[in-house]
Amino acid sequence: MKLSTLLRRRAAGTDLGGVVRLDRRTKNLTKRIRPGEIAVIDHQDLDRVSAEALVQRGVAAVINVAATVSGRYPTFGPQILLDAGIPLIDRADGELFDTLTEGDRVLLERGTVLNSRHEVLGKGELVDQQALDSQLAGAQAGLSDQILAFTENTMNYLREEKDLLLEGVGVPEVKTVFEGRHVLIVVRGYDYREDLAALRSYITETRPLLIGVDGGADALLEAGYVPDIILGDMDSCSDAALHCGAELVVHAYRDGRAPGLERIERAGLTAVVFPVLGTSEDAAMLLADSKGAQLIVAVGTHASLVEFLDKGRSGMASTFLTRLRVGPKLVDAKGVSRIYHSEVKVWQVLLLVLSALVALVTAMAFTDFGRQVGDLLVARWNDIVYWVKELFT
Repeated sequence: MKLSTLLRRRAAGTDLGGVVRLDRRTKNLTKRIRPGEIAVIDHQDLDRVSAEALVQRGVAAVINVAATVSGRYPTFGPQILLDAGIPLIDRADGELFDTLTEGDRVLLERGTVLNSRHEVLGKGELVDQQALDSQLAGAQAGLSDQILAFTENTMNYLREEKDLLLEGVGVPEVKTVFEGRHVLIVVRGYDYREDLAALRSYITETRPLLIGVDGGADALLEAGYVPDIILGDMDSCSDAALHCGAELVVHAYRDGRAPGLERIERAGLTAVVFPVLGTSEDAAMLLADSKGAQLIVAVGTHASLVEFLDKGRSGMASTFLTRLRVGPKLVDAKGVSRIYHSEVKVWQVLLLVLSALVALVTAMAFTDFGRQVGDLLVARWNDIVYWVKELFT
């Protein structure tokens, strides 16, 4: 069903129905859900990236068994769904993950979920703009508590990873040479498509080393680039990305466990393991900095406190400290696109010179001196032609 049809039906107060797809990990669900289907998720504080992915997939509606806005902080995701005209049922009860099977058809009547026999499977709250505004206002009050928790997590991370952050201890050896190069780190996060498009001239002329963080590898491939390194837990990148020829670095837990390594080995590939407490995004920045990168340009990463919290991870404190560690080298993609100016190309210089010559010849053609020079050149050319003819006569 087309999104425009869904919007008309919603505006007319008509109930919705369709096939459901279920997954407690929203990013996994967005890989297989089809336009017009209904997403059943378990996602507290729905973040912006997940909401944008659901909108891009053209879902008919979203049923969340968790609190889309828990009150901890004002999250971005619900507003994105409402702006796209996608109905959102919040805090749906009824154990939907137990009673529903992927591919089942359901009906939605306001906040009630029904099966094809019109039996009630669960009930929730159909979120409208007024309800969302009220929830976000309450969440704003809870932001101070999250800032305190964020600070505590930051200190804990610093105690655990001080050797890595301060001295680079534990960074693995890789084949790729970083020394003196620009490094572009791509995370499939906020505005990554727009950022990559804005950096096209910079990438073409500077030829930075390209690191795709999990799904960021597919973002690079979609934009027409081949990553030099793919770093992450390998649960979000495609098989095509893994086989593109990039060097693979698996993000592992601090105790050495690397769940993503199993997928690499099943594919018959080899990888380097990088144990670090923080996110894969952090690991990519620390790797580039420790190996001597001259400049680190970040695409789709997080820049503000609310963006850190919007990921829903206490570990996002590591990103804050990592940015302090690599700060002198780190530039956000939007900053690069604003200050970078394309270099003048050789063909542009040649075209300028040719234009100047044409202008000079044209100017001379309208002066007595120019006409005399032209007559002299014509006479010399005729002499050369005559001499060549004499050679073959």
